[in-house]
Amino acid sequence: MGGCVIIETLEAILVPMIAVAFAEMGDKTQLSILLISSKTRGYFKLFLGVFFAFLVVDGLAIALGYWITGLLPTWLVGFISGTIFIGFGIMTLANNKEKEEEETRFTNPFVTGFSLIFISEWGDKTQIASALFATKYNPWSVLIGVIIALSLLSIMAIYLGKYISGRIDKKVITKIAGIIFIIIGISFIFSAINFFAIADILSFS
Repeated sequence: MGGCVIIETLEAILVPMIAVAFAEMGDKTQLSILLISSKTRGYFKLFLGVFFAFLVVDGLAIALGYWITGLLPTWLVGFISGTIFIGFGIMTLANNKEKEEEETRFTNPFVTGFSLIFISEWGDKTQIASALFATKYNPWSVLIGVIIALSLLSIMAIYLGKYISGRIDKKVITKIAGIIFIIIGISFIFSAINFFAIADILSFS
């Protein structure tokens, strides 16, 4: 009996952990974390911001299931997310000037990491997957599995950004980061427009 409980608990942790890890690997979220980490030295603060954002967003998804994605229209969530990404891109490009070596690009990596993940993860496939897993497995086990996966990927992204920042011209990194943020933001807004158009069509059908 006890063995079955242990196996069920491990399954409830490992299945969401592996699924989310593969879903998020190379995703826009990890790319964003990598780019931010290349512009700051507050790696631990950045990780904490990202960690707590994932904890809030995916924790709520697990607790409330599909209801959380219905708080705002999908198109509005996409539009807000896109605007935030474009804002980060413009801010990054605007800071692309010769500065002291000690100075970091983002004055508060915790706030930067938290706000970026918090905004962009609403309605994301990871959040939806977390809600789905919670309908089958114990919610606490799902939360543990999801957070372990996202934390490990975030740590990898942060320290890969640290590695890259020490070997590539900082001005080049800044330009690339700014452009990528803007591209991601534009893609979000285009998706939001498509969602809005579909919702508008359905409302008249």
